[in-house]
Amino acid sequence: MIEHSLSLCYHNKLILAPMVRVGTLPMRLLALDYGADIVYCEELIDLKMLQCKRVVNEVLSTVDFVAPDDRVVFRTCEREQSKVVFQMGTSDADRALAVAKLVEEWELLCYQTLTRLRRDTQRERQRHRQREKQAPCGEPDAGLDPRTPGSRPEPKTDAPSQSHPSAPPSHLFKILSTLVKGIRRPVTCKIRILPSLEDTLSLVKRIERTGIAAVTVHGRKREERPQHPVSCEAIKAIAETLSIPVIANGGSHDHIQKYLDIEDFRQATAASSVMVARAAMWNPSIFLKEGLRPLEEVMQKYIRYAVQYENHYTNTKYCLCQMLREQLESPQGRLLHAAQSSQEICEAFGLGAFYEETTLELNARRAELLARTPEAAREPVEDTSGVIKMAVKFDRRAYSPQITPKMCLLEWCRKEKLAQPVYDTVQRPLDRLFCSVVTVAEQKYQSTLWDKSKKLAEQAAAIVCLRSRGLPEGRLGEENPSWHKRKREAPDQDPGGPGAQEQAVPGELCKKLFVALGSGEESPLEGW
Repeated sequence: MIEHSLSLCYHNKLILAPMVRVGTLPMRLLALDYGADIVYCEELIDLKMLQCKRVVNEVLSTVDFVAPDDRVVFRTCEREQSKVVFQMGTSDADRALAVAKLVEEWELLCYQTLTRLRRDTQRERQRHRQREKQAPCGEPDAGLDPRTPGSRPEPKTDAPSQSHPSAPPSHLFKILSTLVKGIRRPVTCKIRILPSLEDTLSLVKRIERTGIAAVTVHGRKREERPQHPVSCEAIKAIAETLSIPVIANGGSHDHIQKYLDIEDFRQATAASSVMVARAAMWNPSIFLKEGLRPLEEVMQKYIRYAVQYENHYTNTKYCLCQMLREQLESPQGRLLHAAQSSQEICEAFGLGAFYEETTLELNARRAELLARTPEAAREPVEDTSGVIKMAVKFDRRAYSPQITPKMCLLEWCRKEKLAQPVYDTVQRPLDRLFCSVVTVAEQKYQSTLWDKSKKLAEQAAAIVCLRSRGLPEGRLGEENPSWHKRKREAPDQDPGGPGAQEQAVPGELCKKLFVALGSGEESPLEGW
């Protein structure tokens, strides 16, 4: 085994498992607060990471990796510096190494990187399936952490990050060996057991010889789901065979309902440590020695982290729905379903005042930083003379569900036979906020308030134009006959039919998704 200059001990540890859409910064911090020793982030694809730019977010005191579309792909902070595991999806050893070295260069360093094998093309998937038929082997969760063939069942989704077809051992071993030799961080690997215990033991022995620091074993076969019993015997056989630490995984359904069950599962598998997925997703205080905390308390603490670190409200909402589970149809669950912003989520849980206070604090911090920034960095570089300005923001709750200011402005331009509005949006480097200028009939309009997204900034600019001209902007209570006429004349749609409302209100689709995930239907998290 290769020794690493910066190693993370895998003996007697409680670990938060990598989970799609769950392993973001607020959940990782919450798990650490409740006693987790190591936390894994969700899978991040190598190609996406290589496109990101590293940004030091002085407002949030975080390090962000931001995609070309301005989405924060990964966010970390000093609190988790020596405990977070970076999980990477990859199918190429060179790309994996490039991202791994990028991780090592961060100011806030992750102690370990985890990678997962991923196929890039349909032809490649077919080729590997054919090879697997000829020589069955296992599917790494490549740890840096790769996944052995069969480490997770195929989820029913087309999302690239969830596609984990089997890979030949040579592919797995090349990625593992390249990472072990190329970086100073420890590399681990996560596998599922194979149909044959003999084949499983043969596979893990070869994996160990690559020099990895530890191996995580999910005690189910590739085709098995959480309702199938986890094989403690198979994990135990692996633990007794290898000289490196073995991390037991897969006990949430059968064994782990409270803190003491984690140690029982570890002893039953003879593992060095235990990785917990769904039990921790349902209530992260599973790691607390004193026992589970009330769910209401846990959820409020999670929401506070989500607001403090500006987690996107859809991700916050998803995680809260996973915690609520059977309570999704409760009054609080219904409020959560209806929430369309972080503020509305806070209000649903009695944290409205906290949201307002935190928002004011973050805005004050931004203003302080901007005061120390040259004027050129604070405002658009264009000459803004002659621009009509107002201090307005777009609040979705104040408008009819089917109408936005941009729609109203476009409709008015069409009615007046004017060219359609042209939006020119810029992003401020310091805090990545947006400001938009809309041009209508050769006149420019702009809100002086900066927004979190390009879409919100454009809506605000549209509001300035509409208010300046005394035009309806779609606010609740406003009457505009042209909109009613437009809805009646919409082709191929029955205004009274059930499908019309769903198409007209995209937010309802999001609500139905959360209800389905919370009602026991299959989700991308199954199999961890």
